[in-house]
Amino acid sequence: MTGQSLKNGYFSRQSRLYLQIRKIFHSYPEWRFDPPSVQIRRELERFGSEHAGYYLDPTHIDQNSIVYSLGVGEDISFDLALIERFGVHVHAFDPTPRVREWLGSQSVPERFHFHDVGIADFDGEVDFHLPPRKDFVSHSIVPAREYSTETIRVPVIRLRSAMQRLSHDRIDLLKLDIEGAEYRVIEDFLSESAPVEQILIEFHHRLSSVGTRKTRRALQLLESRGMKISYACPRFQDFTLVRDFPNLSPPSEL
Repeated sequence: MTGQSLKNGYFSRQSRLYLQIRKIFHSYPEWRFDPPSVQIRRELERFGSEHAGYYLDPTHIDQNSIVYSLGVGEDISFDLALIERFGVHVHAFDPTPRVREWLGSQSVPERFHFHDVGIADFDGEVDFHLPPRKDFVSHSIVPAREYSTETIRVPVIRLRSAMQRLSHDRIDLLKLDIEGAEYRVIEDFLSESAPVEQILIEFHHRLSSVGTRKTRRALQLLESRGMKISYACPRFQDFTLVRDFPNLSPPSEL
């Protein structure tokens, strides 16, 4: 039985590696063989689970840092890891009713603050497309064939409005996993010159109604405001962007 288990484990690992390689090679044509690349080197650490974790530069994160986590789903391992390591207060935003119910059944630390409202480029309400399956948790304000045509109405506010409500004049760490809404949110907070020092983002150009052109445009906008790519995952969906502090010496070549 043990030998069979090990054998299955071996082939399982081989299969996962094969699928990852296929996805990576599929990503290059998506970007016309010119995907985004790392622009600045920082000592990054990964926080959170395999499926909901992010790389960040912990250098300027401490207990006084302001952290916003947009889109949390049913995995808050990233948020909890930050709280445990740095003692920060994490403000999490997600309008999904299922997420609110799930969090109500969890024991979360006092420094985890949940706001059952979405972040968009306006204040008000929006149609929220349900996932294609009942066992999926991710909803989206972006109409795409990856989501159901059935919708619910949920409240949303601008990032600047959230900051004003919470009396914050800056954001030290901003994480976005908001199923395609990130593009308009980025444009909105950049237009307001909202001070954000580090951004961790999952782009959703894989959605049928989006495409890599929007992601490239968003990255160009962020770069124009002093944010540079410090990490890009092999599939070019998860990115870490940090502010290029002029008082830091340029990175050495690895």
